[in-house]
Amino acid sequence: MSTHAPARPSYAAVLRLPHARRTFTSALTARLSYGTVSLAVMLSVTRATGSYAVSGAVLSLFGATTVFLAPLRAALIDRHGARRALPPMALLYGALLCLLAALTWRPGAPPAPIAVAAALAGACAPPLGPTMRAVWAELAVGPQLLSRAYSLDGVAEELLYVSGPVLIGVLTGWAPPAAGILLSALLVVGGTGVFVTSPVLPGPRGATPGTGRGALSGLLAPVAVATGAGLALSGVDLLVTAFATQRSYGTAVVPWVLGALSAGSAVGGLLNGAVRWQAPARVRLCGSAVALGLVIAAAGLAPGLWALAGVMGIAGAFIAPTLTTAYLVADETAPEGARTQAGAWVNTGVNAGSSLGAMATGLLIGRMPLGVCFLLAGGAAVLPAAGAYRRRRVRGRRG
Repeated sequence: MSTHAPARPSYAAVLRLPHARRTFTSALTARLSYGTVSLAVMLSVTRATGSYAVSGAVLSLFGATTVFLAPLRAALIDRHGARRALPPMALLYGALLCLLAALTWRPGAPPAPIAVAAALAGACAPPLGPTMRAVWAELAVGPQLLSRAYSLDGVAEELLYVSGPVLIGVLTGWAPPAAGILLSALLVVGGTGVFVTSPVLPGPRGATPGTGRGALSGLLAPVAVATGAGLALSGVDLLVTAFATQRSYGTAVVPWVLGALSAGSAVGGLLNGAVRWQAPARVRLCGSAVALGLVIAAAGLAPGLWALAGVMGIAGAFIAPTLTTAYLVADETAPEGARTQAGAWVNTGVNAGSSLGAMATGLLIGRMPLGVCFLLAGGAAVLPAAGAYRRRRVRGRRG
Protein backbone atom coordinates (compact mmCIF):
# COMPACT_ATOMS: atom_id res chain seq x y z
CA MET A 1 0.00 0.00 0.00
CA SER A 2 1.49 3.36 -0.93
CA THR A 3 0.80 6.92 0.14
CA HIS A 4 2.62 10.18 -0.53
CA ALA A 5 4.89 11.07 2.37
CA PRO A 6 4.61 14.73 3.40
CA ALA A 7 7.69 16.92 3.03
CA ARG A 8 7.75 17.52 6.79
CA PRO A 9 6.01 14.64 8.47
CA SER A 10 4.32 15.40 11.79
CA TYR A 11 2.26 13.42 14.26
CA ALA A 12 -0.86 14.94 12.69
CA ALA A 13 0.37 13.68 9.32
CA VAL A 14 0.64 10.18 10.79
CA LEU A 15 -2.98 10.28 11.94
CA ARG A 16 -4.08 11.63 8.55
CA LEU A 17 -2.84 8.52 6.78
CA PRO A 18 -5.71 6.54 5.22
CA HIS A 19 -7.80 4.82 7.91
CA ALA A 20 -5.03 5.41 10.48
CA ARG A 21 -7.16 6.95 13.24
CA ARG A 22 -9.82 4.25 13.17
CA THR A 23 -7.26 1.43 12.99
CA PHE A 24 -5.00 2.90 15.68
CA THR A 25 -7.89 3.65 18.07
CA SER A 26 -9.30 0.13 17.84
CA ALA A 27 -5.83 -1.38 18.29
CA LEU A 28 -5.21 0.77 21.38
CA THR A 29 -8.57 -0.26 22.82
CA ALA A 30 -7.63 -3.92 22.49
CA ARG A 31 -4.08 -3.31 23.76
CA LEU A 32 -5.45 -1.60 26.89
CA SER A 33 -6.32 -5.15 27.96
CA TYR A 34 -2.62 -5.80 28.48
CA GLY A 35 -2.40 -2.75 30.73
CA THR A 36 -5.26 -3.97 32.93
CA VAL A 37 -4.91 -7.75 33.00
CA SER A 38 -1.75 -8.24 35.11
CA LEU A 39 -2.95 -6.29 38.12
CA ALA A 40 -6.44 -7.76 37.80
CA VAL A 41 -5.06 -11.31 37.76
CA MET A 42 -2.76 -10.65 40.71
CA LEU A 43 -5.52 -9.14 42.86
CA SER A 44 -8.15 -11.73 41.97
CA VAL A 45 -5.86 -14.77 42.43
CA THR A 46 -4.55 -13.42 45.74
CA ARG A 47 -8.12 -12.91 46.97
CA ALA A 48 -9.29 -16.30 45.71
CA THR A 49 -6.40 -18.37 47.10
CA GLY A 50 -5.21 -16.23 49.99
CA SER A 51 -1.62 -16.77 48.86
CA TYR A 52 0.82 -14.31 47.34
CA ALA A 53 3.04 -17.24 46.35
CA VAL A 54 0.25 -18.78 44.27
CA SER A 55 -0.52 -15.37 42.76
CA GLY A 56 3.12 -14.90 41.78
CA ALA A 57 3.32 -18.38 40.25
CA VAL A 58 0.13 -17.82 38.24
CA LEU A 59 1.40 -14.47 36.96
CA SER A 60 4.71 -16.07 36.01
CA LEU A 61 2.95 -18.79 34.00
CA PHE A 62 0.69 -16.25 32.33
CA GLY A 63 3.64 -14.01 31.48
CA ALA A 64 5.84 -16.86 30.24
CA THR A 65 3.30 -18.24 27.76
CA THR A 66 2.38 -14.71 26.65
CA VAL A 67 5.98 -13.68 26.01
CA PHE A 68 7.74 -16.77 24.71
CA LEU A 69 4.98 -17.91 22.36
CA ALA A 70 4.47 -14.43 20.88
CA PRO A 71 6.78 -15.01 17.86
CA LEU A 72 4.86 -18.19 17.01
CA ARG A 73 1.53 -16.35 17.09
CA ALA A 74 3.05 -13.52 15.03
CA ALA A 75 4.22 -16.08 12.44
CA LEU A 76 0.60 -17.24 12.08
CA ILE A 77 -0.43 -13.64 11.36
CA ASP A 78 2.29 -13.24 8.74
CA ARG A 79 1.30 -16.51 7.09
CA HIS A 80 -2.51 -16.26 7.21
CA GLY A 81 -3.14 -12.52 7.55
CA ALA A 82 -4.42 -10.54 10.52
CA ARG A 83 -8.08 -10.82 9.51
CA ARG A 84 -8.00 -14.61 9.66
CA ALA A 85 -5.52 -15.17 12.50
CA LEU A 86 -6.41 -12.48 15.05
CA PRO A 87 -10.14 -13.20 15.69
CA PRO A 88 -9.63 -16.84 16.84
CA MET A 89 -6.77 -15.75 19.10
CA ALA A 90 -8.79 -12.90 20.61
CA LEU A 91 -11.88 -15.06 21.14
CA LEU A 92 -9.91 -17.89 22.76
CA TYR A 93 -7.98 -15.41 24.90
CA GLY A 94 -11.17 -13.64 25.96
CA ALA A 95 -12.95 -16.93 26.74
CA LEU A 96 -10.06 -18.18 28.87
CA LEU A 97 -9.94 -14.87 30.74
CA CYS A 98 -13.65 -15.26 31.45
CA LEU A 99 -12.96 -18.75 32.77
CA LEU A 100 -10.15 -17.36 34.94
CA ALA A 101 -12.53 -14.68 36.27
CA ALA A 102 -15.14 -17.32 37.10
CA LEU A 103 -12.55 -19.45 38.93
CA THR A 104 -11.35 -16.50 41.03
CA TRP A 105 -14.66 -14.73 41.63
CA ARG A 106 -14.98 -16.06 45.19
CA PRO A 107 -12.39 -17.02 47.83
CA GLY A 108 -11.43 -20.65 48.26
CA ALA A 109 -10.62 -21.53 44.65
CA PRO A 110 -8.15 -24.40 44.00
CA PRO A 111 -4.84 -23.16 42.59
CA ALA A 112 -4.29 -25.86 39.91
CA PRO A 113 -7.18 -24.99 37.53
CA ILE A 114 -6.41 -21.28 37.98
CA ALA A 115 -2.81 -21.85 36.90
CA VAL A 116 -3.86 -23.93 33.88
CA ALA A 117 -6.41 -21.32 32.76
CA ALA A 118 -3.85 -18.52 33.11
CA ALA A 119 -1.17 -20.41 31.16
CA LEU A 120 -3.61 -21.25 28.34
CA ALA A 121 -4.84 -17.66 28.20
CA GLY A 122 -1.30 -16.35 27.83
CA ALA A 123 -0.65 -18.85 25.03
CA CYS A 124 -3.54 -17.36 23.02
CA ALA A 125 -2.86 -13.65 23.64
CA PRO A 126 -3.03 -11.87 20.25
CA PRO A 127 0.16 -9.94 19.35
CA LEU A 128 -1.64 -6.65 18.75
CA GLY A 129 1.38 -4.38 19.19
CA PRO A 130 3.52 -6.11 16.53
CA THR A 131 0.51 -6.28 14.21
CA MET A 132 -0.17 -2.56 14.55
CA ARG A 133 3.48 -1.77 13.90
CA ALA A 134 3.30 -3.92 10.76
CA VAL A 135 0.33 -1.78 9.70
CA TRP A 136 2.37 1.39 10.29
CA ALA A 137 5.15 -0.07 8.15
CA GLU A 138 2.62 -0.52 5.33
CA LEU A 139 1.05 2.92 5.70
CA ALA A 140 4.00 5.21 6.45
CA VAL A 141 6.20 5.81 3.43
CA GLY A 142 9.74 6.88 4.23
CA PRO A 143 11.85 6.51 7.39
CA GLN A 144 10.88 9.90 8.84
CA LEU A 145 7.15 9.25 8.75
CA LEU A 146 7.60 5.68 9.96
CA SER A 147 9.78 6.89 12.84
CA ARG A 148 7.02 9.29 13.89
CA ALA A 149 4.41 6.56 13.61
CA TYR A 150 6.45 4.21 15.79
CA SER A 151 7.15 6.98 18.31
CA LEU A 152 3.45 7.82 18.55
CA ASP A 153 2.65 4.12 18.95
CA GLY A 154 5.29 3.68 21.66
CA VAL A 155 4.17 6.69 23.70
CA ALA A 156 0.53 5.63 23.46
CA GLU A 157 1.46 2.12 24.61
CA GLU A 158 3.37 3.58 27.55
CA LEU A 159 0.27 5.53 28.58
CA LEU A 160 -1.84 2.36 28.36
CA TYR A 161 0.40 0.61 30.87
CA VAL A 162 0.17 3.61 33.19
CA SER A 163 -3.60 4.10 32.91
CA GLY A 164 -4.53 0.39 32.97
CA PRO A 165 -3.70 -0.21 36.65
CA VAL A 166 -5.48 3.04 37.57
CA LEU A 167 -8.59 1.79 35.79
CA ILE A 168 -8.42 -1.51 37.69
CA GLY A 169 -7.96 0.39 40.96
CA VAL A 170 -11.15 2.36 40.32
CA LEU A 171 -13.07 -0.76 39.27
CA THR A 172 -12.07 -2.80 42.32
CA GLY A 173 -13.38 -0.03 44.55
CA TRP A 174 -16.91 -1.30 43.94
CA ALA A 175 -16.53 -4.74 42.28
CA PRO A 176 -14.57 -7.95 42.94
CA PRO A 177 -11.05 -7.98 41.44
CA ALA A 178 -12.14 -10.68 38.98
CA ALA A 179 -14.30 -8.02 37.32
CA GLY A 180 -11.04 -6.52 36.10
CA ILE A 181 -10.28 -9.78 34.27
CA LEU A 182 -13.70 -9.61 32.61
CA LEU A 183 -12.99 -6.01 31.60
CA SER A 184 -9.70 -7.13 30.05
CA ALA A 185 -11.53 -9.81 28.06
CA LEU A 186 -14.13 -7.30 26.84
CA LEU A 187 -11.45 -4.82 25.75
CA VAL A 188 -9.43 -7.33 23.75
CA VAL A 189 -12.39 -8.99 22.03
CA GLY A 190 -14.20 -5.74 21.23
CA GLY A 191 -11.10 -3.82 20.15
CA THR A 192 -9.79 -6.67 18.01
CA GLY A 193 -13.21 -7.12 16.40
CA VAL A 194 -13.11 -3.53 15.16
CA PHE A 195 -9.39 -3.64 14.36
CA VAL A 196 -9.69 -6.55 11.91
CA THR A 197 -12.36 -4.70 9.89
CA SER A 198 -9.81 -2.06 8.90
CA PRO A 199 -9.12 -2.13 5.14
CA VAL A 200 -5.42 -1.37 5.65
CA LEU A 201 -4.53 -4.57 7.51
CA PRO A 202 -1.94 -6.55 5.53
CA GLY A 203 -3.16 -9.83 4.06
CA PRO A 204 -1.51 -13.24 4.14
CA ARG A 205 2.15 -13.15 3.24
CA GLY A 206 2.63 -16.91 2.93
CA ALA A 207 5.94 -18.69 3.19
CA THR A 208 7.86 -16.26 0.99
CA PRO A 209 11.52 -16.95 0.24
CA GLY A 210 13.94 -15.56 2.79
CA THR A 211 11.68 -15.66 5.81
CA GLY A 212 13.41 -18.52 7.58
CA ARG A 213 15.79 -18.60 10.50
CA GLY A 214 18.70 -17.26 8.45
CA ALA A 215 16.80 -14.18 7.32
CA LEU A 216 15.67 -13.46 10.87
CA SER A 217 19.23 -13.73 12.20
CA GLY A 218 19.64 -10.03 11.41
CA LEU A 219 17.31 -9.35 14.35
CA LEU A 220 20.06 -10.25 16.82
CA ALA A 221 21.12 -6.64 17.41
CA PRO A 222 17.68 -5.06 18.08
CA VAL A 223 16.52 -8.04 20.15
CA ALA A 224 19.73 -8.07 22.23
CA VAL A 225 19.56 -4.31 22.86
CA ALA A 226 15.84 -4.53 23.73
CA THR A 227 16.57 -7.40 26.13
CA GLY A 228 19.30 -5.36 27.83
CA ALA A 229 16.93 -2.41 28.19
CA GLY A 230 14.31 -4.70 29.74
CA LEU A 231 16.88 -6.07 32.18
CA ALA A 232 17.90 -2.58 33.26
CA LEU A 233 14.41 -1.13 33.57
CA SER A 234 12.91 -3.99 35.58
CA GLY A 235 15.77 -3.63 38.03
CA VAL A 236 15.11 0.09 38.40
CA ASP A 237 11.69 -0.50 39.99
CA LEU A 238 13.20 -2.54 42.81
CA LEU A 239 16.24 -0.29 43.15
CA VAL A 240 14.12 2.83 43.58
CA THR A 241 12.10 1.03 46.26
CA ALA A 242 15.30 -0.03 48.05
CA PHE A 243 16.69 3.52 47.77
CA ALA A 244 13.56 5.01 49.35
CA THR A 245 13.55 2.41 52.13
CA GLN A 246 17.24 2.77 52.99
CA ARG A 247 16.96 6.56 53.12
CA SER A 248 13.80 6.35 55.30
CA TYR A 249 11.57 8.08 52.76
CA GLY A 250 9.03 5.27 52.81
CA THR A 251 7.57 3.41 49.86
CA ALA A 252 4.74 5.91 49.32
CA VAL A 253 7.12 8.12 47.32
CA VAL A 254 8.19 5.33 44.94
CA PRO A 255 5.30 5.83 42.44
CA TRP A 256 6.30 9.49 42.07
CA VAL A 257 9.88 8.60 41.19
CA LEU A 258 8.75 5.93 38.75
CA GLY A 259 6.23 8.42 37.37
CA ALA A 260 9.17 10.68 36.49
CA LEU A 261 10.64 7.75 34.55
CA SER A 262 7.40 7.29 32.61
CA ALA A 263 7.00 11.02 31.98
CA GLY A 264 10.57 11.21 30.70
CA SER A 265 9.89 8.28 28.37
CA ALA A 266 6.80 9.98 26.91
CA VAL A 267 8.68 13.22 26.30
CA GLY A 268 11.70 11.41 24.89
CA GLY A 269 9.53 9.35 22.57
CA LEU A 270 7.76 12.40 21.16
CA LEU A 271 11.04 14.28 20.67
CA ASN A 272 12.67 11.26 19.06
CA GLY A 273 9.91 11.09 16.47
CA ALA A 274 10.04 14.84 15.83
CA VAL A 275 13.76 15.00 15.00
CA ARG A 276 14.89 14.42 11.40
CA TRP A 277 17.74 12.06 12.16
CA GLN A 278 20.72 11.77 9.82
CA ALA A 279 22.45 8.89 11.61
CA PRO A 280 21.42 5.34 10.65
CA ALA A 281 18.84 3.66 12.89
CA ARG A 282 21.34 1.04 14.10
CA VAL A 283 23.73 3.74 15.32
CA ARG A 284 20.91 5.60 17.08
CA LEU A 285 19.75 2.35 18.69
CA CYS A 286 23.16 1.71 20.24
CA GLY A 287 23.59 5.35 21.27
CA SER A 288 20.25 5.66 23.05
CA ALA A 289 20.69 2.33 24.85
CA VAL A 290 24.19 3.29 26.03
CA ALA A 291 22.86 6.65 27.26
CA LEU A 292 20.02 4.88 29.09
CA GLY A 293 22.46 2.55 30.82
CA LEU A 294 24.91 5.28 31.80
CA VAL A 295 22.19 7.43 33.38
CA ILE A 296 20.80 4.45 35.33
CA ALA A 297 24.32 3.63 36.53
CA ALA A 298 24.78 7.24 37.67
CA ALA A 299 21.45 7.19 39.56
CA GLY A 300 23.13 5.30 42.40
CA LEU A 301 25.11 8.49 43.16
CA ALA A 302 21.97 10.59 43.73
CA PRO A 303 22.22 12.37 47.11
CA GLY A 304 18.49 12.36 47.79
CA LEU A 305 15.03 11.47 46.56
CA TRP A 306 14.39 14.52 44.40
CA ALA A 307 17.77 14.17 42.74
CA LEU A 308 16.92 10.53 42.06
CA ALA A 309 13.58 11.54 40.54
CA GLY A 310 15.39 14.01 38.26
CA VAL A 311 17.88 11.38 37.15
CA MET A 312 15.04 8.94 36.52
CA GLY A 313 13.33 11.54 34.34
CA ILE A 314 16.52 11.87 32.28
CA ALA A 315 16.84 8.09 32.03
CA GLY A 316 13.23 7.87 30.91
CA ALA A 317 13.99 10.18 27.99
CA PHE A 318 16.03 7.36 26.44
CA ILE A 319 13.54 4.50 27.00
CA ALA A 320 11.06 5.19 24.20
CA PRO A 321 13.79 6.15 21.68
CA THR A 322 15.61 2.89 22.42
CA LEU A 323 12.56 0.68 21.99
CA THR A 324 11.14 2.65 19.04
CA THR A 325 14.45 2.45 17.20
CA ALA A 326 14.70 -1.28 17.99
CA TYR A 327 11.37 -1.76 16.18
CA LEU A 328 12.62 0.36 13.27
CA VAL A 329 15.80 -1.70 12.94
CA ALA A 330 13.80 -4.92 13.17
CA ASP A 331 11.48 -3.69 10.42
CA GLU A 332 14.45 -2.75 8.21
CA THR A 333 16.08 -6.14 8.80
CA ALA A 334 13.06 -8.43 8.44
CA PRO A 335 12.02 -9.75 5.03
CA GLU A 336 8.66 -8.61 3.70
CA GLY A 337 6.90 -11.77 4.85
CA ALA A 338 8.07 -11.62 8.49
CA ARG A 339 7.41 -8.08 9.70
CA THR A 340 5.01 -9.09 12.43
CA GLN A 341 7.42 -11.77 13.65
CA ALA A 342 10.25 -9.23 13.77
CA GLY A 343 8.29 -6.91 16.05
CA ALA A 344 7.22 -9.84 18.21
CA TRP A 345 10.84 -10.89 18.71
CA VAL A 346 11.71 -7.39 19.97
CA ASN A 347 8.69 -7.55 22.29
CA THR A 348 9.85 -10.94 23.55
CA GLY A 349 13.32 -9.55 24.23
CA VAL A 350 11.99 -6.64 26.29
CA ASN A 351 9.62 -8.79 28.32
CA ALA A 352 12.07 -11.63 28.86
CA GLY A 353 14.68 -9.12 30.00
CA SER A 354 12.16 -7.59 32.39
CA SER A 355 11.43 -10.96 34.00
CA LEU A 356 15.09 -11.89 34.39
CA GLY A 357 16.08 -8.41 35.55
CA ALA A 358 13.56 -8.33 38.37
CA MET A 359 14.74 -11.73 39.57
CA ALA A 360 18.44 -10.85 39.40
CA THR A 361 18.00 -7.47 41.07
CA GLY A 362 16.00 -9.03 43.88
CA LEU A 363 18.89 -11.40 44.56
CA LEU A 364 21.51 -8.63 44.47
CA ILE A 365 19.79 -6.10 46.75
CA GLY A 366 21.08 -6.59 50.28
CA ARG A 367 24.08 -8.56 49.12
CA MET A 368 25.81 -5.64 47.39
CA PRO A 369 25.89 -1.87 47.97
CA LEU A 370 22.97 -0.12 46.30
CA GLY A 371 25.30 1.98 44.15
CA VAL A 372 26.85 -1.19 42.73
CA CYS A 373 23.36 -2.56 41.99
CA PHE A 374 22.53 0.60 40.02
CA LEU A 375 25.84 0.23 38.17
CA LEU A 376 25.08 -3.37 37.23
CA ALA A 377 21.57 -2.45 36.09
CA GLY A 378 22.99 0.24 33.85
CA GLY A 379 25.60 -2.16 32.53
CA ALA A 380 22.84 -4.53 31.44
CA ALA A 381 21.71 -1.87 28.94
CA VAL A 382 25.19 -0.72 27.91
CA LEU A 383 26.89 -4.06 27.17
CA PRO A 384 24.49 -5.41 24.49
CA ALA A 385 24.43 -2.00 22.80
CA ALA A 386 28.22 -1.72 22.79
CA GLY A 387 28.49 -5.28 21.45
CA ALA A 388 25.98 -4.55 18.68
CA TYR A 389 27.83 -1.37 17.68
CA ARG A 390 31.18 -3.15 17.62
CA ARG A 391 29.71 -5.98 15.54
CA ARG A 392 28.30 -3.43 13.11
CA ARG A 393 31.68 -1.72 12.70
CA VAL A 394 33.48 -5.01 12.15
CA ARG A 395 30.96 -6.07 9.52
CA GLY A 396 31.24 -2.63 7.90
CA ARG A 397 35.01 -2.97 7.61
CA ARG A 398 34.69 -6.43 6.07
CA GLY A 399 32.13 -5.10 3.62
